[in-house]
Amino acid sequence: MSYENWLNYLTSAEKNSMISGRLRKVLYKFPDGQQMAEDYSLDTGIVLRRAWRKCKQLMGQPEWEVELGEEPRQLNWSGNKANGAGGDVDNTPDEDFMLRESNTAPLLTKRVTKKNIEWRIRNMPYPLEVYNVSASPEQRSIVVRTTNKKYYKVIPVPELDRCGTPPAQANLSVHHQFNTLIITYLKPAILCEMEAQVLLLLKDVETETDMDDLLKGLMAK
Repeated sequence: MSYENWLNYLTSAEKNSMISGRLRKVLYKFPDGQQMAEDYSLDTGIVLRRAWRKCKQLMGQPEWEVELGEEPRQLNWSGNKANGAGGDVDNTPDEDFMLRESNTAPLLTKRVTKKNIEWRIRNMPYPLEVYNVSASPEQRSIVVRTTNKKYYKVIPVPELDRCGTPPAQANLSVHHQFNTLIITYLKPAILCEMEAQVLLLLKDVETETDMDDLLKGLMAK
């Protein structure tokens, strides 16, 4: 399995899980000092949000970096305190993720579905023919540029890196509507397999809900 290193990395982490509404929130604390927080939908088993906190700095805590999430919002772990959970709860991600952007500046957001990875770049008023969107195996990224040279962006795809698969042009599709460029990437089979294996791993993490239904939903492709 080309994603074995990623699974081993997740296995090495101390993991805490809690339920908040229709979300399952999982916090990973890795031996190298990094932390990762994920929000899973209890209805679909899909990751709605993923954020990283790098190793501790000399002065205070580093900021959380959002890898995945449609909208910036608070990741609230106060429930751990109420339940009397141990560990350094104060270091869990209860900060607000605020993206301060101009009303007219391009704004990139990302989400995943069962079958696709999707990016939306808002405040992009140009017609579709102005955009050139390409998969770059060399850069392991999706590259967006415009013929009028008004915009250029290299978008990493960490999910593909984790399963050792370079991006492929054949998996890309592009649409434009309401001043938003929509880039859709069809997940390769190995990525869907990796996501199912991660859910199997999380099944063994103590939580307040049964993961069997989530696994059935993800594997029924």
